[in-house]
Amino acid sequence: MHAPTESQWATVKRILLYVKGTSSFGLHLTHGSSLSLHGFINADWTGSIDDRKSTCGYIVFYSTTPISWKSGNQRTVARSSIEAEYKALADGTVEVLWLRYLPTDLCFSPSSSTTIWCDNLGATYLSVNPVFHACTKRVKVDYHFVHDRVAKKEIQIRFIPSKDQLADVLTKPLPHFAFASLRSKLHVVSPPSA
Repeated sequence: MHAPTESQWATVKRILLYVKGTSSFGLHLTHGSSLSLHGFINADWTGSIDDRKSTCGYIVFYSTTPISWKSGNQRTVARSSIEAEYKALADGTVEVLWLRYLPTDLCFSPSSSTTIWCDNLGATYLSVNPVFHACTKRVKVDYHFVHDRVAKKEIQIRFIPSKDQLADVLTKPLPHFAFASLRSKLHVVSPPSA
């Protein structure tokens, strides 16, 4: 803030123009036919140019409405994309479990496992297969946490192609069309004019 560069100033102006152009947008709540909980997790391996920490994010839906989301840098530098995705998967699993058991205070318990969508095949396979190799030895604690929840059938990890990964909007810069498409799938829309 004391000595901004031209590129930083251009970034600030771009953010302010975006906020001005989308000030009428909001989260449109919808009623879906299914009352299930499901989530999307993603990580952008070494996405931060300053410290090479991965940016991770998750979005949790109740039916068709997003109810919880988070985006931020991971605390440590991941040494592989599987490690970055699996750390994001562990963070997303914690949030899903909290949301799964929140209704138990109201005497309503979840009837089926919660699906978490991940676009990294290695992380998806690792959640059910305890094979460790050099690129995964640092994620053993997260592995045991997630694998235990999969074994108890509280969650299931499913693969989703990157082009359909809704959490991409939280982890990396996207072309305008892709960003607008994901934003609308998250039900962040401009209200219809009256």
